[in-house]
Amino acid sequence: MLGIPLKGGRAADGLGPSLQVVLLLTAMTVLPALLVSLTPFLRISLILHFLRQALGTQTAPSNQVLIGLSMFLSLLIMTPVIGEAYRKGWEPLEQGKINREEAWEAGSKPLKGFLLRFAREKDIALMVEITKAAPPRTPQDLGLGILAPAYVLSELKAGFQIGAVLYLPFLVIDIVVASVTLSLGMVQLPPVMVSAPFKILLFVLVDGWNLVVGSMMRSFQ
Repeated sequence: MLGIPLKGGRAADGLGPSLQVVLLLTAMTVLPALLVSLTPFLRISLILHFLRQALGTQTAPSNQVLIGLSMFLSLLIMTPVIGEAYRKGWEPLEQGKINREEAWEAGSKPLKGFLLRFAREKDIALMVEITKAAPPRTPQDLGLGILAPAYVLSELKAGFQIGAVLYLPFLVIDIVVASVTLSLGMVQLPPVMVSAPFKILLFVLVDGWNLVVGSMMRSFQ
């Protein structure tokens, strides 16, 4: 099913069945980390968690809901990239037109192009400096070993920037409510209890989920 022959003494590339199983299990272990780090999931999940903290709803929506929404939105964005990688790498490999090294090279190009679009030049330069690699002649010459961490750093910065912007209107509401409660002498009443309904009401009135999700998706276009 996965295109890895496990029958016979050795496969055509010289890997025995036991070694193939080990490599397959290793790949399955690393795959979740790759999906979380090298897809829009990283930025989207950060923004949604910042939004929940800004609303002050604690556990609503739950982590499962936020992660599920992040996964579906990430899949929506990555579908063209995955489809192109499949057509350029996996299909020719199954048809015997190219070997595994050529399939990896061809299939990784769409992913490299996606990472290159959103990785900042400053972060790429930092990774090149850390690895002491030769400066590439063109951006397309960069390897995944450099693009992957540079993309993660860039997405972390983008996620925190957008999260900070989302915080501002709700922070204003908190400050206003705290000032009003203190001026009325209601010291024993936590301002958060009063401001939470107003923040949720404001978010619902402006159709916040549509605005936030729409802005996030457009940022990847």
